[in-house]
Amino acid sequence: MANLFWPGGERRGDQFTEAAFLEAMVAVEAAWLQVLVEADIAPAEAADDLIGLVTPDDIGMIATEAEASGTPVLALVGLLRERVAGRSPLAATWLHRGLTSQDVVDTAIMTMLRETAYRVREETGQQVVRLIELIEEHRDTLMVARTLTQHAVPMTFGLKAAHWLRSLVDVLDRPGDHLFTVQLGGAGGTLAASTELAASTGVADPARAAVDMIDRMAALVGLAATPPWHTSRGRVTRLGDVVVLLTDAWGRLANDIMVMSRPEIGELSEGTPGASSTMPHKRNPVLASQVRRAAIVAPGMAASLHVAAMDSIDERAGGAWQAEWGMLADLERVGVVAASQTTELLGGLEVHVDRMAANLQASLPGILSEQGSMAELVGRPAVTDPASYLGATSIFIDEELERARAYLTTYGVIA
Repeated sequence: MANLFWPGGERRGDQFTEAAFLEAMVAVEAAWLQVLVEADIAPAEAADDLIGLVTPDDIGMIATEAEASGTPVLALVGLLRERVAGRSPLAATWLHRGLTSQDVVDTAIMTMLRETAYRVREETGQQVVRLIELIEEHRDTLMVARTLTQHAVPMTFGLKAAHWLRSLVDVLDRPGDHLFTVQLGGAGGTLAASTELAASTGVADPARAAVDMIDRMAALVGLAATPPWHTSRGRVTRLGDVVVLLTDAWGRLANDIMVMSRPEIGELSEGTPGASSTMPHKRNPVLASQVRRAAIVAPGMAASLHVAAMDSIDERAGGAWQAEWGMLADLERVGVVAASQTTELLGGLEVHVDRMAANLQASLPGILSEQGSMAELVGRPAVTDPASYLGATSIFIDEELERARAYLTTYGVIA
């Protein structure tokens, strides 16, 4: 959905919207009904996919009623029971039995975060491939390295792009699938209700049977199985932190592009720059600006998740848990939109080799002063060719290329 407060928001698509949240919660309830049937707790006739029982038109009513209970689950379950009863009275009877509101909300949110991760991995895969292309094309393209905004020593644009690549792969090259976990603990995280239900089947070990139901539920909704984590919110904060680390990496390259696209530098430019409302000569780096916007706001959002995690008490947090929902939705939007914009930014990036060469030439001979002092110290001759003072640039580039290609192969990223 387009958003005047966040231009580019439509890039998010239907992910992590209110409608997606509603759909995810219904899917959790339907999966649990199936688990109860497969465990021989509920009769076979109780199974129902619950499809079509609620629609986005119900969001307003559910959201309004959610204020009274603190979660949308109570209103949702009431509506599902009312509407499913006409086609399956047993489904209405067994719906939500053994679950608590937090089980439904957390599991639903985890399924949405998992889908977001798939989307971001697709975008970052394309970014890695594009950066590899830039590095290979410009590994020997000389330019000025700048420190504290000033000309320092010679470098290549290939190495600069390798720095961008390293920052990105540092985040990507660590599996996080274990963080996407089902939440099933019942009211107090003891699985007592599910154990009581399992006991009705006559199994020798009802508690073990209840734990096995977690495994089955996880398989049905595509998440990992884990013991309840009602007020242990580390997996939520770690997922938020991944978004921040990615926006850090994207923001860093966006900053470089913005600086290097200044007219007085002119070494890079966006493929489709933005226009000015009053100055037609301008070529504004609008994509880089919006990627940088994400990097500015994401850390504060993730920090709020950490505060909520710290403030979780007992076996269900009042306020801290509810604070996560909207923050995760906003952080997810920031991450997905920035991922898409970064892919487009890199895809259309224009490298002006002539300006890099001109700026480097203008920096001579001062840019080789370090080489001169080192050479004098050890009795070697001074050089006049910047290409002779690149140190281990080639080695560093090869290491980053090898690492990036290994990432693409290991995680099966097809860009």
